[in-house]
Amino acid sequence: MRTLLLFLLVLLPAGSALGQFDNPEDDGAANGLGPVPGIETTNRVQVGVVITANSPIFNAVATVPVPADWPEQKVRVVDEDVSSVVKRLTYRDITGGGGQRQMVVQIPQLPAGQEAHALVTYEVTRRALQPPEDTSVYSIPKRLPRTLMLNIGPSPSIESRHPKIISAAREAVAEREAQLSAAPGAETTDSELTAWQQVEAIYDWTRNHVTYKKGDLKGAARALIDGEGYVDDLTSLFVAMCRVHKIPARTVFYNGGCYAEFYLEDNQGEGHWFPCQVAGARLLGGIDEVRPILQKGDNFRNPENRKESLRWVREYFHAKGRGRGPRIEFVYKPVGP
Repeated sequence: MRTLLLFLLVLLPAGSALGQFDNPEDDGAANGLGPVPGIETTNRVQVGVVITANSPIFNAVATVPVPADWPEQKVRVVDEDVSSVVKRLTYRDITGGGGQRQMVVQIPQLPAGQEAHALVTYEVTRRALQPPEDTSVYSIPKRLPRTLMLNIGPSPSIESRHPKIISAAREAVAEREAQLSAAPGAETTDSELTAWQQVEAIYDWTRNHVTYKKGDLKGAARALIDGEGYVDDLTSLFVAMCRVHKIPARTVFYNGGCYAEFYLEDNQGEGHWFPCQVAGARLLGGIDEVRPILQKGDNFRNPENRKESLRWVREYFHAKGRGRGPRIEFVYKPVGP
């Protein structure tokens, strides 16, 4: 009998190099017109899984999100603690408007009462980012590479085609256009609202119209209708409203939270991802968050069920066996130098 064993998720506070995702849209920092690099912080985190068999299990597979290289983040493995019963420990990259690196742990068999573990310690060096000084040089891309197409359409909990979200996105930009046109001495026309000003209008509108309130994920549309939502909901609404205006945007996940990124081209034709924190302190175009990034993007095919789309690809475990299922502990914790 084949038994699908669901995972138990444990969230804790927060020498070979791992390659960077092949995301050409992230390479624009080279010309100096992207986000400005800030303070660099280095941390070590241990990530992995511990499996304790209550009865014999066979053909066990566990997958765990792990930090990966991004332009603002560099990662290297500094230690591996892997049980002898683990046949293979490999990595795979999945994409969904960004990317996630997964540790894949394979265990052919584990007798009752025994434990297996795969724990990897990563050294993660990450830079805070500051907004650029001159925001007038950016425009909304007219042609997008295929890698960015998922960043302008709907995603799970990011309903960019919902009528109320479309209306709110248009209202946000129209209000800012009216404000600029009415300013003393202004000669602004609608066409003179810059791409950055459009993003800023959406950002401010989201923060002004949807109140921060802790709770479970409800999604962009529900948060807009309710007028309140948690960090994930405010982030999702901002991303959805950007996408209404064909501004690529996506969610960035770290252990314990998320923030948004939007994508604009500079006057040299280079594209840049700019971060922003929608809930909390006003941070647009830069971010002071330095906890390790675990995923960028919010529209992934479930690697274990290709028919399912996921906003966040969580830990996964399955095995064959009879009797009581094993105890699964997914580990993510900071460690000392």
